[in-house]
Amino acid sequence: MTETTTTARVGASTAPARAGRPRRARADWLKRAEIMLLAGPAIVMFVGFVIFPVVMAAYYGFFRWRGFGPPTEFIGLQNYVTIFTDGLFLSAVQHNGFIVIASLIMQGPIAIGFALLLNQQVRGRSLIRVLIFVPYVIAEVIVGTGWSLMLQSTGAINDFLGKIGLDALQQDWIANPKIAIWTLMVIISWKYIGFAVILMLAGMQGIPDELYEAAAVDGASYWQIQRAITLPLLGPTIRIWAFLSIIGSLQLFDLVYIIWGQYVADTAGTSTMATYMVREGRLAGNYGYGNAVAVVIFLISLVIALTYQRFVLRRDTEGALTEKPGKDKN
Repeated sequence: MTETTTTARVGASTAPARAGRPRRARADWLKRAEIMLLAGPAIVMFVGFVIFPVVMAAYYGFFRWRGFGPPTEFIGLQNYVTIFTDGLFLSAVQHNGFIVIASLIMQGPIAIGFALLLNQQVRGRSLIRVLIFVPYVIAEVIVGTGWSLMLQSTGAINDFLGKIGLDALQQDWIANPKIAIWTLMVIISWKYIGFAVILMLAGMQGIPDELYEAAAVDGASYWQIQRAITLPLLGPTIRIWAFLSIIGSLQLFDLVYIIWGQYVADTAGTSTMATYMVREGRLAGNYGYGNAVAVVIFLISLVIALTYQRFVLRRDTEGALTEKPGKDKN
């Protein structure tokens, strides 16, 4: 009698468990199907417009190809050897490196200073925010054309300096190799400083007011509060902005191409890897070489991005995880 009762209880307890397994498997399948349905279009677009062009550029980089018909003249690594032995490309790499460092040094402190100012209750704060952000949303073509007109030898900048009696400061701001790169940095800073300010302001808005109140109660001065609270807690935002600034500086093209053109950039010392790629590839009719340069730019940007993410952004990304990989949820 006891044996029969025990068998009945075991059968009754295992039946719901077996019935629950198909339901759980069906729910998991539905969840995967939902993810694929929502992420599928984005994956297709990413593969079609990012991965596939990179693969094709790498393929064309092994050929001497004029852009018409299928590539047939295979030359192996000759394009890549030419790239790294061409002094113009190496100069362009140096210019990009200078732009990366100068952008961080010039834009970072200015953006933090503006953000600290605009984070206070000052009159006209909203208007100032708009005015600072306006250059960022203006098209690069308009920015480049406007600055190129003002910076000419007979442009508005030199005319203004002459009218206020500073004729000695008049320069050929675009063609003079000694100052052209600094002219470019001023334009870049004016153009992109608004984006950095908005990011810094967003980061400051996430800092709890209780920390400032507690520090004020303890007698800390304004600058002590900023140094001990604002800047450390603004660290993740600064690191993200620096990452975006580095990648953008490595791929800089439009402002240089519009202001200095396809040939003046080399003599003025403002050429970049992207302008070199367009001039030596598309304009020279050597599309195979241009694709090889594009691959080199991609690899340089990828290595720097992965290195930065590995050593600088790692603690930020790890801190954003809700659970450690492999750790039991229970």
